[in-house]
Amino acid sequence: MVLNSSLFRFFIFILVACFTHPILCISSHGRTQAALFVFGDSLFDPGNNNYINTTTEYQANWCPYGESFFNYPTGRFSDGRLIPDFIAEYANLPLIPSYFEIGKQHFVHGVNFASGGAGCLVETHRGFVIDLKTQLKYFKKVVKMLKKKVGATESKQILSNAVYIFSTGGNDYLAPLSTNSSYPKREYLQMIMGNLTSVLKGIYKEGGKKFAMLNMVPIGRLPNIIALNGNSVEKITNLVKMHNSVLPEILKRLEKQLPGFKYTLFNLFKVFSESLDNPTKYGFKTSMKACCGAGPFRGIYSCGGKRQVKEYELCKNVKDNLFFDSFHPSELAYKQYAEVLWNGTPNVVAPYNLKSFFELST
Repeated sequence: MVLNSSLFRFFIFILVACFTHPILCISSHGRTQAALFVFGDSLFDPGNNNYINTTTEYQANWCPYGESFFNYPTGRFSDGRLIPDFIAEYANLPLIPSYFEIGKQHFVHGVNFASGGAGCLVETHRGFVIDLKTQLKYFKKVVKMLKKKVGATESKQILSNAVYIFSTGGNDYLAPLSTNSSYPKREYLQMIMGNLTSVLKGIYKEGGKKFAMLNMVPIGRLPNIIALNGNSVEKITNLVKMHNSVLPEILKRLEKQLPGFKYTLFNLFKVFSESLDNPTKYGFKTSMKACCGAGPFRGIYSCGGKRQVKEYELCKNVKDNLFFDSFHPSELAYKQYAEVLWNGTPNVVAPYNLKSFFELST
């Protein structure tokens, strides 16, 4: 079949319009394609830390990072893609750009603000990372840019339909190991939750309605923690369990307080723990030893030889390992977690999986 020139020009017009103004592109269900805004730490950082004044402890911008998918290091703390990259693919969105790259790319589909090493508290790795409150400040700048680009009405619709996904808190609980925090556990937890709540309310005030939260992974079982902080594992585990018990209460409270506020919570702790306990069930040969690192369990955080310790080993087949480096999962593990988040049942992601959450009207 040969298209005549006028019909061809019409199709080109539609394609360009959809790309530059996604609100014009309505799905078969009559809904606009929802954007994705990403906040958090190294589990989600697409390379934002490449652009800030920091140290290599908080970066992953060298080989062998990125080797399994991008074939070059992007700044992601993995051999390939992260959870938000897969979610964007499942939602028929382009790869969500890092905040510092939006000058070169379209940002109407969303922006990724996450920063490796960041926490809910400003004090966590202060001066080396983009803390959550600063991520909110950057988001507000994007909102202004969005209004300028597409107008107040369209930007309001984009922000209202968008999904806001968070992975944060882990660094706040690891930081006291080195800073010897004097705060009682309950007070420390309240500080973290207070900052997180403040950021969620800040996004809501700008028009955000749909919030997807990941609870805390079992950080006491990461290769680095087992190798170097064996006697602190129980303490860390207790903090994580406290965090994960309080988080749903915070979200339910916000749902009651803020009209139109919707949330879903992914029990990553449970899914992650299952893959740690039964690695072969998930296609891994080991869940104890990282692919890239040094020392016991390759738990010394030296992957690529650019950090304080220069020596490192690299496994032959990264797909054998649940962990790529001493702290972070491999791309294959991230893909499995993203699939559960997207299509999972209420015992692991509730009250919505992300597929239905993206389709949810606001």
